[in-house]
Amino acid sequence: MKYTKGAIGRVFLLKFEDDDVLIDNLSRLAKKERIKAATLIFVGALKQGDLVTGPKKPVIPPQPNKLAFKDGWEVMGIGTIFTNSQGPQIHIHASMGKKNKVLTGCVRGKSRVFLVVEAVIIELKGVRAGKDIDPKTGLNLLKII
Repeated sequence: MKYTKGAIGRVFLLKFEDDDVLIDNLSRLAKKERIKAATLIFVGALKQGDLVTGPKKPVIPPQPNKLAFKDGWEVMGIGTIFTNSQGPQIHIHASMGKKNKVLTGCVRGKSRVFLVVEAVIIELKGVRAGKDIDPKTGLNLLKII
C-alpha cells in the first residue's frame, strides 16, 4: 500500500438535469475550476449509458465485461477526479436499480441523466497523486507520487 495525505479544499454542489452527459459535464467543471484531485458522491437517475461490470476473467490485463443500460435506472455512486496532462480523469462506480434488477459497475462514456442527479465534489488539496496508464494492466490507474 502507498499513501499521501492532504486537506479538503473547495466543495462543489452540482445539479445535473435531464439528458446531461454525466462524465462530460464533470470533466468540463474540473477543467473550468482547475480541479486537480477530488472525490465525488451522487444520487439520482440515469436514463441510458454504459457500464463495465468487472472482468470477464480475473487475469491481467483484464478483458472488461461491457454492458449497455437504457430506460431509466435509479443510481447512487462514488468516484474520483485526477487531472493529468491529458485532462481530468473521471472514475465512477455506481449501483443502479430498476424494478427488481440491480447493476453495479464502472460508469463509462455518454451515460445520460434521467430527470436529475445531485452530486457533491470534495476537492483534495496537497495530495501527491495522479492517474496514468499502467503498462502491466493497460488501465488508467491511480499513482501515488
